[in-house]
Amino acid sequence: MKKTLLFTLALLLSVTMFAQNRAGYISQHFDGETMPEGWTISGLGTGNWSIAQSNQAGGEANELTLYWSPQFNGISRVVSPAIDLTNAQELVVSFKHYLDNYSGSNAIGVATSSDGTTWNKAWEKSYSATGQYTVNEIITTPDMGKNNVYFCLYFNGDAYNINNWYFDDIEVFSQENLDLKLASIDVAGMKGAGNTDITFTVQNIGKTTVDTFEATFNSGIEGDSDITETFTANLEPMASKQFTFSEKVFYNPGAYNLPISINKVNDVEDDDAANNELEKEVLVALGETQRIVMIEHFSSSTCGPCVSVNYAMNQLTAANPGKFTYAKYQMNWPGSGDAYYTEEGGTRRNYYGVNAVPMLFFDGQNVSSGNQTTLDQYYNKAAFADVRGSFTIEGSTINIIADFMSYVQMDNVRAFVVVNEKETTGNVGSNGETSFHHVMMKMLDGANGNQIAINAGEYKRKEFSFNMASTNVEDMNDLEVALWLQDFSTKEMYNSHFAYEYTEHAYPVQNHTMTADGNDLVVTWEAPEAGTPTGYMVKVNGEVKEENTTNMSYTIANAEGLNIAEVIALYGDKSSVPTISSSATDNDGDDDGDDDGDDDNDEAIEEINNSFVIYPNPVKDVVMIQGNNINSVGVYNSVGVLVERIEVAGNEVEINMNDYNTGIYFVQVNTENGTATRKVVKL
Repeated sequence: MKKTLLFTLALLLSVTMFAQNRAGYISQHFDGETMPEGWTISGLGTGNWSIAQSNQAGGEANELTLYWSPQFNGISRVVSPAIDLTNAQELVVSFKHYLDNYSGSNAIGVATSSDGTTWNKAWEKSYSATGQYTVNEIITTPDMGKNNVYFCLYFNGDAYNINNWYFDDIEVFSQENLDLKLASIDVAGMKGAGNTDITFTVQNIGKTTVDTFEATFNSGIEGDSDITETFTANLEPMASKQFTFSEKVFYNPGAYNLPISINKVNDVEDDDAANNELEKEVLVALGETQRIVMIEHFSSSTCGPCVSVNYAMNQLTAANPGKFTYAKYQMNWPGSGDAYYTEEGGTRRNYYGVNAVPMLFFDGQNVSSGNQTTLDQYYNKAAFADVRGSFTIEGSTINIIADFMSYVQMDNVRAFVVVNEKETTGNVGSNGETSFHHVMMKMLDGANGNQIAINAGEYKRKEFSFNMASTNVEDMNDLEVALWLQDFSTKEMYNSHFAYEYTEHAYPVQNHTMTADGNDLVVTWEAPEAGTPTGYMVKVNGEVKEENTTNMSYTIANAEGLNIAEVIALYGDKSSVPTISSSATDNDGDDDGDDDGDDDNDEAIEEINNSFVIYPNPVKDVVMIQGNNINSVGVYNSVGVLVERIEVAGNEVEINMNDYNTGIYFVQVNTENGTATRKVVKL
């Protein structure tokens, strides 16, 4: 997700205060594409370290990685520039790491040197299990107090026993007496509407035990007050713990900025205020749907260890039809590699920082093994986007239509459309396998996907016609198309689906609206632009109300509060992406909650409506609002999600709608005398 400007400023402020309040000697996050300036490799394995475009260690991409090949057995070091430790007697070393283990046990550690040759061990630990880890250690060595000291992160063992070891966010700093760090805000960045626990994690990085602390949050909902609470912690130095405010927050669909701060520690201000505040953007969805796990598999027909993984994945997928989407990238190594390697597969390999096969990614995350437990873990996570598509064949040309729908605002995501062959035999290599499954043949348009923006409750369509004669396809009657939505920067996967095979597209309904009728809300829609649905499914607030109706409307009787309706066109065993309408009502027969049966109030609303004008309407680019004493203007899309808010204090407002998608919007004008709403059509 994009970070807000406020959050960015807060981080900049934190950096400044960090430098002022305590000695921070190293703060390296490996965000560049090459090894940071002044950092070097010494000992063995000088060609095994690199910067990967991944975030396996738990930080943000990029990160430092150690690869097993060329194989070595001994110590390999990543060495920092020299730093001045004249005033330091002990320090804190903190970093994240992820081990992708092959076999056995190997050690990593931290050491210092004042001459670059003699290394004094500060900390070391052996690891044998694949997983993500965090290190926070207080260290001291004979080099403390000297003015020219190198730090190193080292590996000690047989490189053959690992696949990869990833490292990120290396920090070396002096320890304050009383210092509680707000480590993270643990509310999901994307979630469903409803009551929400405000959860966060703190870490005691000071020397003193933290008995209690006071923290404050603001829900980000306009008009809400700050909530402050005192927590009993009992946190020893370097310990971490998660806490939850006792007051929940009810979130309606929309975007919110959630700030949390630590105010007092042990009833006083702690010694470093720079790490006491964080802010997180929370996107609350209009609804959710079933997640289909996107499996990406890196393999090769010349890879011996790939045989058992391919067999296990064939067994897993056969036992879980409908729960996964798949794309397998055949690599050009080891040895001569796979005959069906493509440059697009190579691009995807670089994107994930893959430098060993076999390697599996479920929903953009590296997994140690593809088993039922792992598949279920990802399958059971809520999804806030939906994907549907179909394809047909004309000779050697494949024609694809794909719809990508989102329940939240997605400003910059990638839509992937990938053609696979279900089973290939022409790429047999040296590992004994005679057939291969879900082999990627073509990525349209390219390996980096298609950059799109999707408004909450809407969908975007991608269409392709491609002549597969230029690919490795063996049989045009054995194709499948994998579709998925992904955040390209974080690698977060939103949802996926196989396209319906060798059939016409499952088109969604058109002109889906919700209107008030007395105390009821009436949902109506029109037939899709093409195709003949067998019926329609209707959901209200996530609950199925009609499973397969042939009616073109549905009534929500005695509607109260926020109501969100989804309509899905059904074509036998196929279904379209949902279309969405919504309305908030207070059960007074008016979907904006203004009509309370008071004639005087109705007259006041009419007066407000007549006190300003909006033109042109419909609008292509810029819409003007003129009136008296306008305080602010809010623009909402067709499902009631705030798109833009403008503070005014004047008599004229200009709204540039050039970047808006075509469709219906509602402009809410707030004046000194009240609020009124007008519908605007964007062409």
